[in-house]
Amino acid sequence: MHHDHAVQIAEAERRCSDAGESLTPLRKRVLELLLDRHGPAKAYDLLPLLDAEKAAKPPTIYRALDFLVRMGLAHRIESLNAFVACEVGACARSTIFLICEKCGGAEEFDAGHALVDLSEAAKKDGFAIRRTMIEASGVCAQCQAA
Repeated sequence: MHHDHAVQIAEAERRCSDAGESLTPLRKRVLELLLDRHGPAKAYDLLPLLDAEKAAKPPTIYRALDFLVRMGLAHRIESLNAFVACEVGACARSTIFLICEKCGGAEEFDAGHALVDLSEAAKKDGFAIRRTMIEASGVCAQCQAA
């Protein structure tokens, strides 16, 4: 396991424990696989990588992914129906994903300042936003340079 991953896994275990939840071996393995990826992963991309868990079926992996999203350890990118590991602590803030249409990469951005107006407008309407995620598609710098 990559050194940074060890820190993220330890933080994930702490968060789960604080919430009275368990980072089971399967959930932990799915998180490790997401951390290893350089971009979003679909459940079916991860399934063959769960070699030790031969019995893992799509519903099993979806439950693990849903758990990771609920615990703030992963994001679901709706437009791609894919998942990406969250930077530790990042899920508490508003997020913008910049998704490259060529390579499929997704970069997580802190959207804090960009969404102040939205939050203020929602407040005036009596709506309290807990979390916002925006997906923007285009072409990343590396693909533009290629």
